[in-house]
Amino acid sequence: MRKLTPAIFFLFLLFTATKGFAQEKKRVEIIQAETLEQGENVANAQRLINDVIIKHEDILMYCDSAYTYDQSNRVDAFGNVHINKGDTLHLYARKVYYDGDRSFAQAIKNVKLVNNEVTLYTDTLDYDMNLNVGYYDCFGKIVDSTNTLTSKVGKYYLDNNEAHFTDSVVGFSDKYTINSEDLRYNTQTEVIYFKGPTTIRDSVNTLYAEDGWYNTLTGEADLKEMPSVFNETQLLTARQISYNKENGDGYAEGNVHIEDFENQTIIQGNKVIYNETKETAIATDSAVFISYSEADSLFLHADTLKSIPDTIDGENIVMAYYGVRFFRTDIQGLCDSLMYFTKDSLVQMHSNPVIWSEQHQLSADYIEMIQHTTAPNEMHMMKNSFIISKQDSGRFDQIKGKDMTGYIVNGKLRNIDVDGNGQTLYYARDKEAIIGLNRAESSNISIRFKEGKIDAIAFQKQPEGQLKPILKLEDSEKTLPGFEWKIKLRPLSKKDIFWRPEKKEVIEEEATEEVTGQ
Repeated sequence: MRKLTPAIFFLFLLFTATKGFAQEKKRVEIIQAETLEQGENVANAQRLINDVIIKHEDILMYCDSAYTYDQSNRVDAFGNVHINKGDTLHLYARKVYYDGDRSFAQAIKNVKLVNNEVTLYTDTLDYDMNLNVGYYDCFGKIVDSTNTLTSKVGKYYLDNNEAHFTDSVVGFSDKYTINSEDLRYNTQTEVIYFKGPTTIRDSVNTLYAEDGWYNTLTGEADLKEMPSVFNETQLLTARQISYNKENGDGYAEGNVHIEDFENQTIIQGNKVIYNETKETAIATDSAVFISYSEADSLFLHADTLKSIPDTIDGENIVMAYYGVRFFRTDIQGLCDSLMYFTKDSLVQMHSNPVIWSEQHQLSADYIEMIQHTTAPNEMHMMKNSFIISKQDSGRFDQIKGKDMTGYIVNGKLRNIDVDGNGQTLYYARDKEAIIGLNRAESSNISIRFKEGKIDAIAFQKQPEGQLKPILKLEDSEKTLPGFEWKIKLRPLSKKDIFWRPEKKEVIEEEATEEVTGQ
């Protein structure tokens, strides 16, 4: 057998001695009791009665009576038990079983653990004095200056200022109520962190998510995993929602959906900045506005959508910027910017607006549409107004003027009034046969449509015009100056509102081919 050298032998003795000292536990000390007697019914025990004080390491225990077990270094304390550790920790119960070797206490009945301003209430609590961790599994409650949290199972980490609640968790204050199955609460910052289905209700909104945090002092929240914020009039869903109740600010990202039940509108996008207090929202990245107040829904897309309240009328205004395209079964259109007033169903289109309805194309520098519930819908076209109505391949009725007002009944163009510099170009018919192309000019013109075709024209002043036979027509005579058939830009479905042409020139060439046949 190999012998140990003196140096190794010394290190071995030092290690084993140190280990022995580390394992040695301090004994439970009896500081005070009115009566001390040997336990008659409990073996190897001393019974302490009245005004009992026991000390172990840095804790003091007070109680009405106790059994101490010298061999096992344990104490069973009864009646008004109070354990004090340091300046801040106080544990109260009717009964406590204390293990001195483990520095472990089991408190039973009317348990109260006080740590500074935080108090834990339960009926049974296991408390590790070394780790400063308390655990219960028979329902408990933690209360501080602001919040109350209850659960069936809980763990309180005093050194980390954190409590972990599971199973039937309920939290509340005068500002909110929270229901969850798994949450952590920082008693210092008063922030709640949760996992699993969680509902938070404040004075206005209900928040739902399955992952995130909520600041009980400020009302700030970061919601993930199926998050939503909703109240009686609005619903917000997204992949992630940040919310601040104090100033109303919020940010939502990923498949954002904001629905206004009162105005029957929806705003969607991948990024939305909103303010609940100011009732504003800005949507970008695949932004869509949907109005479902009519029998048929309107779908509108733009680079940026902004919703703001009208402080005068109390209605909502939706503003769309850059690359606006919209679709509804009976009407489609595009422009560079648009404003929609939800209360009056008023639409204002700016910068190269174009509208299609049935076989008609309407364009101007500015277009305004007003929808009425009973009277015909109105369309006001300002400056460089132009209406093109396709009759068949290569043939188009055309109306041009400074300003126009159109009236639409049941989704069909019924009448047009031209105000200033009126020009018309339409195909004259004898029954169904086309006999020629009628061209006329007058400052003011009123036109009536029937089944999508010009049925009657009234000129306020004697018109200048002529009817030219079909066979004598030149291609240049088939269109009025400024004619531009933009049918390739027309959205044909709600999916088409996201499509944009890459080369405008190509589309215009294709449109010209339809007129000239070249």
